Amino acid sequence: MSTCLTLTTAGPVARVTLNRPEVRNAFNEVLIAELTAAFTELGQRADLRAIVLAAEGKAFCAGADLNWMKAFGRYSWDENHADATKLADMLWAIYSCPLPVIARVQGDVYAGGVGLLACADIVVAADQAGFCLSEAKLGLLPATIAPYVIKALGEQASRRYFVTAERFSADEARRLGLVHEVVAADALDAKVDELTAALCANGPAAVRACKKLVKDVAGREITPALRDDTARRIADIRASAEGRDGVQSFLNKSRPSWLQG
Repeated sequence: MSTCLTLTTAGPVARVTLNRPEVRNAFNEVLIAELTAAFTELGQRADLRAIVLAAEGKAFCAGADLNWMKAFGRYSWDENHADATKLADMLWAIYSCPLPVIARVQGDVYAGGVGLLACADIVVAADQAGFCLSEAKLGLLPATIAPYVIKALGEQASRRYFVTAERFSADEARRLGLVHEVVAADALDAKVDELTAALCANGPAAVRACKKLVKDVAGREITPALRDDTARRIADIRASAEGRDGVQSFLNKSRPSWLQG
């Protein structure tokens, strides 16, 4: 039984909701373990097409829970390393999940919460949401989230916001690439539903392959080996049952199998 998350499914879409509103959905060891398990298990389900990551309450995620933070000072280096590794594993579980992940951001996002967004594939935020990489204010650094946040924000913006710990707006987060869509709070669910519908209209194997393609190709030099790899990928999916069905349905102006029934 989950104590920090609410897990629901509606057809092919799963929703993972942070459910610690009394502490602004801050991380503790239980929430970290439950998020890791949820994304690992959901990513293996063939009946699902997308995951929405959401939160209850006014804040999306405030970073680390205060009681959890108190334990850091009592830990040895080895204990701190083991604890941080669990957080790193949670972020990887979200980032590497085969299904596309949409983050629904209804409120403020601080510290490690920004890492959650950077691990998602699509981020939709309410226009009043604020963002802050606040670790330096506490004499800490955003180390475990850095690989994902730097990919999302870019090196130059990360250098600024890591060291200043300034708060920035949803519009600025969109300009920098962390957020894809900024909408009024009362339009948040409609935009998320629009995006999940778009995902579910596409070939399920193709969507998973597209997500993996971006992760595998981003930042690589365009070598003969990479060109051959991409040619092999398109050959594989063209020859697959889904690929043949999709192309024939397009040519015949009919509905592909994944949209029937």
